[in-house]
Amino acid sequence: SERYASKEMQYIFSPDMKFKTWRKLWIALAESEMELGLNITQEQVDELKAHADDINYDVAKEREKLVRHDVMSHVYAYGVQCPKAKGIIHLGATSCYVGDNTDIIVMTEALKLVRKKLINVINELAKFADKYKNQPTLAFTHFQPAQPTTVGKRATLWLMELKLDLDDLDYIIDSMMLLGSKGTTGTQASFLELFEGDHEKIKELENKIAKKMGYSRKMDTRVLNVLAGIAASAHKFSNDIRLLQHLKEIEEPFEKNQIGSSAMAYKRNPMRSERIASLANYVMVTALNPAITSATQWFERTLDDSANKRLSVPESFLAIDGILDLYLNVVDGLVVYDKVIEKRLMSELPFMATENIMMDAVKAGGDRQELHEKIRELSMEAGKNVKEKGLDNNLLELIANDPAFNMSLEDLQKTMDPSKYVGRSPEQVDEFLTEVINPILEENKEILGMSATINV
Repeated sequence: SERYASKEMQYIFSPDMKFKTWRKLWIALAESEMELGLNITQEQVDELKAHADDINYDVAKEREKLVRHDVMSHVYAYGVQCPKAKGIIHLGATSCYVGDNTDIIVMTEALKLVRKKLINVINELAKFADKYKNQPTLAFTHFQPAQPTTVGKRATLWLMELKLDLDDLDYIIDSMMLLGSKGTTGTQASFLELFEGDHEKIKELENKIAKKMGYSRKMDTRVLNVLAGIAASAHKFSNDIRLLQHLKEIEEPFEKNQIGSSAMAYKRNPMRSERIASLANYVMVTALNPAITSATQWFERTLDDSANKRLSVPESFLAIDGILDLYLNVVDGLVVYDKVIEKRLMSELPFMATENIMMDAVKAGGDRQELHEKIRELSMEAGKNVKEKGLDNNLLELIANDPAFNMSLEDLQKTMDPSKYVGRSPEQVDEFLTEVINPILEENKEILGMSATINV
């Protein structure tokens, strides 16, 4: 976790965060029970509050060796510090009250941090898309040359995936809710006994606890699926950057003293994008853990989820935190080599311009079907010159030399303006940013401005 995740995310999944939240939940329970008439004093509640943060881990650890139960070990340790209140700690509750509710509180805090970082990545990508919305570049389908697009238009494809991830993330955060305080099997039988059959007081107890804690909850499976979705989007971005770096068109940041290879000193490996892909694979696969765990629970509950989720949930969040830091760092420092982009595009553009050339020749009196066949034959010849002979693309010269087209080389070269072949790409970028992305950024402007420092 220290290698990839931020200090902020590390703290969210730290023992301190976990066990302080346990104590907050015990305080909320005791205070609510007191307010509803149980024999609990303000002095006892105050004593609990006085020791909410100074957790005696050594006592809890020694106790757990004896009783083999983490919750009861911490109940005992809290009681050592709070002798007046020890008899009412955890009153009416079961282990799930602190265990599961803490998991939900922790995951909610982690989701909020993920959201903050995701929106900052969206912000940086939006700047990049806007800056390069007019820069023509060769598009690829099947990684084969296709019709031109623009560098900025391609970035909106990455942006759209992140926008969908944000939609899913917001939905999950809004639908998170606490499990409440319902006793051993969820029937609240222990509280019915404590409140002498008063159902309304039991319902009010839950409301009071929820208000004091202020969080909501859903299942681990749904949470990790959202993280897996973000990971998939980041992986797609990292793949494209790695391929573009191979083409020498766009590179991720490469620092002055960075070493690309221990053997080949000239190399500039895209190690940050590769790390995004590596961590993304981990997050996507780890999402299977809570799905399998929830599918195999027995009746009211079993404990075979505990050891699994202690690993799968924190590690998924730590990994996605590292991914988003890398994503932000890479986008913030992307280097675009426009001359290389232009050279590659111009080498393929004659093929892509053939439809326009054919239309102009037809306007000049040519036969569309005959011209189509001639362009096919000449394109094959030009392609052969490029692939078999290593020559430059001479399709324009071949067309100029064919009297059927009645066009000079100068006329043909006038059609070689790349901006004529990008369609509505610049306008599409403007519309997408204005209508979809900018409202999100405006709504969240108070959390913008993050930067990410990569340690390794």
